[in-house]
Amino acid sequence: MDKIATVFRKEFNGFFSSPAAWLFLGGFLLITLFIFFWAEAFFARNIADLKPLFQWMPILLIFLTAALTMRAWSEERRAGTLESLLTSPTRPWHLILGKFFAALALVALALLLTLPLAITVSLLGPLDWGPVIGGYLASLFLAAAYIAIGLTMSARTDNPIVALILSAAVAGAFYLIGSPLLTSLFGHRVGGVLELLGAGSRFDAITRGVLDLRDIVYYLSLVGLFLTLNRYSLERLRWAGNPQRPEHRRWGWAVALAAINLVLLNLWLSPLGKIRADLTQGKLYSLSDTTRNTLSGLQEPLLIRGYFSNRSHPLLEPLVPELKDLLKEYQVAGDDKLRVEFIDPTQDQALEEEAAEKYGVKPVPFRMASRYEAGVVNSYFHIVVAYGDQYEVLPYDQLIEVKSHGEDQPEVVLKNPEYAITRAIKKVASAWQSGGNVFANLQKPITFHGYISGDDKLPKPLREARAKLQSVLDEMKQQAGDKLKIDFADPDAGDGKLAKELGRKYGLAPQIASLLDPRPFWFYMLLDDGDQVAQAPLPARLDEAELKKSLQAAIQHMAPGFLKTVALVKPPAPMANPFMPGAGGKRYQDLRDILSENVRLIDTDLKDGHVPADADLLLLLAPDKLDDKQLYAVDQFLMQGGSVVIASSPFDVSIRGGLTASKHQSGLEKWLKHHGLTIGDSLVLDPQNASLPIPVRRQIGPIAVNEIRMLPYPHFPDIRGKGLNADSPVTRALGQLTMSWASPISVDTEKNKQRKVTRLLRSSEQSWTSTSLNVVPDYQRWPDTGFEPDDQRGAQTLAEAVEGEFDSWFKGKPSPLLKKPADKKQDEDKDAKKEKDDEADKDLVVGSVIERSSSSARVVLIASNAFASDAVISLLSQGQGVLYTRPLEFLQNAIDWSLDDQGLVNIRSRARFARVLKPMTRGAQQFWEYLNYALALLGLGLVWLWRRRIQRRKQAHYNDILAEV
Repeated sequence: MDKIATVFRKEFNGFFSSPAAWLFLGGFLLITLFIFFWAEAFFARNIADLKPLFQWMPILLIFLTAALTMRAWSEERRAGTLESLLTSPTRPWHLILGKFFAALALVALALLLTLPLAITVSLLGPLDWGPVIGGYLASLFLAAAYIAIGLTMSARTDNPIVALILSAAVAGAFYLIGSPLLTSLFGHRVGGVLELLGAGSRFDAITRGVLDLRDIVYYLSLVGLFLTLNRYSLERLRWAGNPQRPEHRRWGWAVALAAINLVLLNLWLSPLGKIRADLTQGKLYSLSDTTRNTLSGLQEPLLIRGYFSNRSHPLLEPLVPELKDLLKEYQVAGDDKLRVEFIDPTQDQALEEEAAEKYGVKPVPFRMASRYEAGVVNSYFHIVVAYGDQYEVLPYDQLIEVKSHGEDQPEVVLKNPEYAITRAIKKVASAWQSGGNVFANLQKPITFHGYISGDDKLPKPLREARAKLQSVLDEMKQQAGDKLKIDFADPDAGDGKLAKELGRKYGLAPQIASLLDPRPFWFYMLLDDGDQVAQAPLPARLDEAELKKSLQAAIQHMAPGFLKTVALVKPPAPMANPFMPGAGGKRYQDLRDILSENVRLIDTDLKDGHVPADADLLLLLAPDKLDDKQLYAVDQFLMQGGSVVIASSPFDVSIRGGLTASKHQSGLEKWLKHHGLTIGDSLVLDPQNASLPIPVRRQIGPIAVNEIRMLPYPHFPDIRGKGLNADSPVTRALGQLTMSWASPISVDTEKNKQRKVTRLLRSSEQSWTSTSLNVVPDYQRWPDTGFEPDDQRGAQTLAEAVEGEFDSWFKGKPSPLLKKPADKKQDEDKDAKKEKDDEADKDLVVGSVIERSSSSARVVLIASNAFASDAVISLLSQGQGVLYTRPLEFLQNAIDWSLDDQGLVNIRSRARFARVLKPMTRGAQQFWEYLNYALALLGLGLVWLWRRRIQRRKQAHYNDILAEV
C-alpha cells in the first residue's frame, strides 16, 4: 500500500505541475455550468433536481477522462522511461493502481467543485438528496471504468493522441450500447439486454437514487477487466523481442479466464433484484408498506398482466423494463396470491382477441419518426389488474408523465406506477367484496339496535315498515351467522330512561311525521360493534329493498375493504354553446376522473333534504345558495357521524374571456359560523406565488400588441414548507401546493375547544388580504406584484380540518322537511281528504333532528371555490409545463383521511415532476446563476491555494535537506 500511495502522490502532483489538472478542472466546470443553466435551462424546467448535471455526465466523462489518461503510459513509452519503471522494485500492479487512483482523485475533486449546485438547488426547492448522492456515486463508478479503459489504451501506444482516440472510442462504445439511440432500433426485449451491457444505462439507474449491487458489480467488473488488460499490455512490453514462451500463453489464458469469470459473475447476479439500497426520500423505488399490506389482505388470487408490444414509441420503450421490474417486485411481495404475466398481443392473435374481448384492451396508435420514414405504430402499453370477476385496465396515459420543454423533445417518465397499480388492486378487491357477503370483512360482531316506538305511536307506513325491517333482519341474520345480533327497544318504555340516554349519547330526539300530526315517536336504526356506531338512515321509500340497502350501507361503513362512496354536490354543468366553447359554470371532470380511481361517485343536489343512504362522505364544491332543505341534509349527515369536505369562498372568479370576480353566497355561512368556522370576506394575496401565462399589452410604436408572459400572480399562493402541516397525513406528502383565489379562515377557539382543529394550509408571513373584485394584475403600476400591497401582512389559514362532536344547527328547530299546514276549506269533501291522507301515507316524510353528532364526525373546509376546477388546473399546468394535479391530490388526501383510508396517501405524491422550485423573479434567478459561476471560480481559487501551500511545504522540505548537506 505504501508503494501505491507513493505512485499516487507522484501522479497526482504531476497533474498540477503542468496545466493538465487546471485545464481538466476548468473545462469540467465550464461545460457543466453551461449545460446546467443554458443547455438544460434549469430555471425553465422548474424542477428541484440535479438531472441537468448528471444527464450529460456519461458523455462528458468520456472525453475528459480520455484526455486525462492519454499520457499515463504513452508518454512513458515515448520518453523511454517505461522500461526502467518495469524493471524497478515497484511492482507493475502498484504502478497501475497508483495511476488509476490519482486520475480518479482528480475526477472526485472536479465533482466536489460542483457541490455548490446541489446546495443551491436544495435552497431553491425540496431537493431529494437520494438521487444526488446516487448521481455522485454513479459518476465516480463511471469515471473509474473510463479511467481503466483510458489507462489500457494508453499502454497500447506511444502516441498520446492515438491513446485519446482509442479511449474515447472504446468508452463511447460502452455508452452507445445501452443508449436510446441504439436501443430504439430494436424492441424492448433486445433493448433491455443492450441496456444491461451499456455503461450509460447503468449510470441512469444509479442516478435515480437506487444503489443496486448488480450495477456496482458491473462497473467494478469493467474496472477489473481493463486494469487486468492494462497489466497484460505492460507484461507484453516486457516480452517484446523475446521468443514465445509457455509463460506468455499462461498470461493470455489467465486474462481470458478473469474476463469470463467477471461475465459469469454479472450473469449470476442478474436475477437478484433485492440486493439494493433505495436512497430516495420516502423510498420511491421500493414497494411501500401500504402495497404490502394490501397484497397480504387479499382473499382470492390476483392477476396482474402487462400488455407490452415488442415495438412501441421510442419514448415509451425505455419505460417497459422499469415496469416489468416493478411488477416482479409485486409478484415477490404477493407470494402465491399473485400471478404476474407479460404478454405481447401482436405475437399471438388469440391473446390479442382475448385482451380486446375480455378486458377491452386495444392497441394505441402512436406517431413516430425515424431516419428513414415517419408513420404510425400501433402498440400495447397497458396493465390489467384482475381479481375475481372484477378488473381494472391501466392505459399508458395513467402510467406516464410528460413534461414539455418548449420546442425540444418532451421528457417522458413513469408517473407513479406503484400508486396506479396499488390503487387498482384496492379498487377491484373492494368491488369484488361489495358484490359478496357484506359481513365477510367484519372484524368484530355487530349488534343492530332498533329504537322503535310501539305500534300505537307509529304512523301506519312505519308500522308496515317495522314488519318489513324484521323480515330483512331475519334474512341478514341467516347470512351473517354469529356476526349479527338483533335488539329492539322502545325508548318511551318504563320511565323513559333509554330516551334520555339516547339523547345524551347520540343526540337522538323523538320524531314527528308532520306539523299536522305532532305526536312524537321513535324509529332509529343503529349498528354497534363496540368501538364504532353507524346509523342506518330511514330511506324515503319504506320497502324491503330500500331498508336492506340502508342497512348494508351502514355495515359497509364499519367494515374495511369496501369501495367507499362519495356524494358530490357541485355547480350544474354549463350548457353547451357552439358559439362559446367552454363557456358557463365550473367543470370538474379532471377531479371526477381522479376521484373515480378510488371511490364511487354519486351526484346529488340535496334538494330532497337527504344525502344518499350509501354515501360515506359528502363533498361540496362551490356550493351556491343552499336552501334550508339542502342545509338540513348537510347538517344531519354530519350529525350521523359522517364526514363533510367543503370547498367554498365568498368570491367566485371566472376566467372565460378574461378574469372577472364576483361575490358568491354558498348558503353555508351561518352554519359554518355556528360550528366556529368563518371564511373572511376577502381574498388572500401572497408574494410567494405561482407564475402564470398572463396577457400583457405592449406598445410597439403606435401599435399596441398583447403578449403572453409568465408573470407572478399573487392570487395564486404557492404553499410549501411551513405552509403545509407536516403532522397531518392530508398535507404531509404534498411538498407543494398552489391555491387559487382563496379566502382566509378564522376559527372560534371557544366553540371548538372540545374538538380537534388541524390547520392544513397557510400562506406565507408576507401575504395580505384584499376585498377588491379586481383580480386583473396591473404590472405597470405595481411591477413586482401586479396589485397594490397592503401594510398589514401575516400568514392566513386557507384550509382547516375539524373533528369531534358537533351540535346541530337545527337543534330546537323544526325539521325543514315538514311542510307547514296549508289553509283548508271548512267544507272540504271528506272523501277527497281521505284520498289525500292515503297519498300522504305513501310519501311519508319523517321529521327528526339529530341534535349532536358522534365524535367520528369531521369537517374539512377549503376556502376556495375554483382551486380544483378544470379551468384552474389547465391554467396552472400551462405555467408548470406539466399536468399539475396537486390540488386534486390534496382533495384526494382530504377524502382518504376523512374516510380513515390513508393507505394511498403516502404513495400518492411520488410523481417524478412533483418537486418544483420556489417562485422567483428573473432577477433572483440571475443572482443564483451568477453566484454559482462565482462559487466555481472560488472553488478553483481554493484548490490553487491548497496546491500552492503544498508546493511551499515541499520547497521548504527540500531547502532543509539542502541546508543539511
